[in-house]
Amino acid sequence: MSNQVSTTNQNVPATGVKALSSFLNSDGIKNKFTEILGQKGVGFISSVLSVVSSNQSLANADQNSIYTAALMAASLDLPINQNLGLAYIVPYNAKQSDGSYKQMAQFQLGYKGFLQLAQRSGQFKRINSTDVREGEIVSWDRMSGEITFEWEQDTKTRLSKKIVGYLSYFKLMNGFENSLYMTVEEIDAHAKKYSQTYKKYGTGLWKD
Repeated sequence: MSNQVSTTNQNVPATGVKALSSFLNSDGIKNKFTEILGQKGVGFISSVLSVVSSNQSLANADQNSIYTAALMAASLDLPINQNLGLAYIVPYNAKQSDGSYKQMAQFQLGYKGFLQLAQRSGQFKRINSTDVREGEIVSWDRMSGEITFEWEQDTKTRLSKKIVGYLSYFKLMNGFENSLYMTVEEIDAHAKKYSQTYKKYGTGLWKD
């Protein structure tokens, strides 16, 4: 794969939507996406170009990194569309060996993408997530990780209470189940550690 990218990329500028369009629509690259997605391959390339053209940071990113991220999304058959929330191509500044920074792109799986892949597997009986409001946690055994909740049933009362955390849960067809609870503070710390946009600007999907 890397040899193919390098060969195709010899005479193409490293950044810019026009250059990226020429790169992704070259025979070798287009055939690669068609091989993975069939007739959807050409449309997928168009969607990637649309996303890049609407994001200046991505437009300035190294095109090989955009290709790699797009290829990952294609291999999972997840469309790159901000509105769908399945998968994203995210720009970030990568530090180089000489101390300078280079704009790169990376694949990021959205939470709806996780759900999509779980559903495809046929192994999940139930998947759910919810916010947790003040007063809904009765006890928390940190050794076993078991948390006892008492859910507020009245919607109006519940919505009037402060959100203290978020809970995710799944149960497999074989009966195995598990859950994860994170406080608002833990999620905020996680976002600041892994999301460049949230850490720098306090905006983006983590904030929304």
